[in-house]
Amino acid sequence: MKIYVAGHRGMVGGAILRQLQARPDADNLTFLTRTHAELDLTDQAQVRAFMSAERPDVVILAAAKVGGIQANNTYPAEFIYENLMIEANVIHEAHAAGVERLLQLGSSCIYPREAPQPMRENALLTGTLEPTNEPYAIAKIAGIKLCESYNRQYRRDYRSVMPTNLYGPGDNFHPENSHVLPALIRRIHEAREEGRESVTIWGTGTPRREFLHVDDMAAASLFILDLDRETYVANTQPMLSHINVGCGEDISILELARMVARVTGFVGRIETDPSKPDGTPRKLMDVSRLRDMGWQASIGLEDGVRETYRWYINSWKDVRG
Repeated sequence: MKIYVAGHRGMVGGAILRQLQARPDADNLTFLTRTHAELDLTDQAQVRAFMSAERPDVVILAAAKVGGIQANNTYPAEFIYENLMIEANVIHEAHAAGVERLLQLGSSCIYPREAPQPMRENALLTGTLEPTNEPYAIAKIAGIKLCESYNRQYRRDYRSVMPTNLYGPGDNFHPENSHVLPALIRRIHEAREEGRESVTIWGTGTPRREFLHVDDMAAASLFILDLDRETYVANTQPMLSHINVGCGEDISILELARMVARVTGFVGRIETDPSKPDGTPRKLMDVSRLRDMGWQASIGLEDGVRETYRWYINSWKDVRG
């Protein structure tokens, strides 16, 4: 069996590939991967040639342009264009090459800014999106609808999973383009190293966020991919087929910063900057659909943050010198 993992160099794609390679039947699997230099997923002709030549049996679409609030605000055109093109090219050309099974990864930002908490799958398209990441969210919604449309018209088995905020080894710690947790780890680590008395975080610190370790996300993704078609169909709907993936618990950004301070050994003050945007007030996933199907997260947040911090210290060389 040939399995193509798009985005294998990213945090999530890399975790999925590692777990696939660790399976007992890995010797019977062929793993297809391509770097961006080898295959530009925004180029339809390149994707078509790749799919036609390789004919994978399964496609896992973990490739995407991602970033935090600042990146989404600064590059909205790139976020909507690149993600739309990646999804359209990979999903359509997979279909054209006869791929029956596909799993695409989305994001919890697909839900309305004021969605009831915790957010259930049926909250999709029921209200206005968070303005700071609307272009990215629109692209991710389109990915769900692409999968559903090919399922309805061509009877494909294309599935979508919507993860909450992810973190872990392989994360992006760039000072401008990273998400909140790796950004806090880097900022607070550097404050400790420099002996600063305080660290200022964006916004009021009151928004609440849910965080899932990338290894849990990879395990959930493969759990859903492995479900037989009858079970998947029985637990979803043709036009509401995506599945939330999270841990079912959230934490305020200020509490998270204090946790990171404990992990890094920073003893100074954590201050807030209300002039900066907070983003969505709360984003907690309802994971009852996935739990009822037999899966739940296993890695606690503080343990996961400690592991991620160790990885940052030992492996993230580009941003520290």
